Amino acid sequence: MAKSEKTVKILKYIGIGLAAGAANGLFGSGGGTIAVPAMVFLLEEEEHRAHATALLIILPLTLVSSCFYLANHFVDWNLTWKAMAGGVAGGIIGAFLLNKCPSDLLRKVFGIFMIIAAFRMIF
Repeated sequence: MAKSEKTVKILKYIGIGLAAGAANGLFGSGGGTIAVPAMVFLLEEEEHRAHATALLIILPLTLVSSCFYLANHFVDWNLTWKAMAGGVAGGIIGAFLLNKCPSDLLRKVFGIFMIIAAFRMIF
C-alpha cells in the first residue's frame, strides 16, 4: 500500500470515529448507525465485522458521554437500571443472532431498521 493510500485510510478511520463519537455524544446513541455503513462502504469491511467492530468503537464513546451526562445530572437511575437489564439480555440475544444471520440479510434488516428509525424521528 502506497503512503498516500495509507494516509487516506487513516483519515477515513479518524473521520468515522469523529462522526460516530459526535453522534453518540450529541444524541446519546447513533454512533453505530454511522460507523457500520461507513465501515462497510468506505473501508469495504465485511458486514459482520463492521457490526462487531462498531460495538467496540461505541463502548469507550459511551463511557465518555456517560461521564458528561452523569456530571450534569441527566441520568434517571430508576429508568437506567431497568433498561440496562433489558439491554444486557438484548445484547446477548443480538450477538447470538449476529453469528447466525447471513451478511445480505443483516444488511437488509439493518437498513430497514435505520429507515424506520429515521421515519419515526421525522414524524
